[in-house]
Amino acid sequence: MPNLQIFNITSKRIYLPIPSSKIAAGFPSPAAAYEEDDLDINDIVITSPATTFYVRVKGTSMVDANIHEGDILVVDRSLEAKHGKIVIAIVNGEFTVKTLYKKDGLVKLVPANPDFPEITFKNDQELNIWGIVTYTIHRN
Repeated sequence: MPNLQIFNITSKRIYLPIPSSKIAAGFPSPAAAYEEDDLDINDIVITSPATTFYVRVKGTSMVDANIHEGDILVVDRSLEAKHGKIVIAIVNGEFTVKTLYKKDGLVKLVPANPDFPEITFKNDQELNIWGIVTYTIHRN
């Protein structure tokens, strides 16, 4: 599988403390109680461990969708590929991340960067969707 680093979800869990009170996005409340729970990020981003993988992004074709080189994508292979979803697809033996356009008999993969062309599929061409992107993890 060229140009794609795939990381399996393992049974090893790492729980980190997280305050049970929410962080204010408006005015802070200094009186808020500070209690801690434990959280493993996998509990949030993974609903199907057997079909979920982490992949690392290479390239800049999805920057306008806030997906950047080096980001980690959470990809679920059990989800249905629907119009408007960001997918991992195999095109000419290579993996790519794009938005799926599937309407009125027209199927194409759409980048989120005007410097890259759309990939349109004709009647005799088969589109192989490897998985659906459910989360993007990147540094700010």
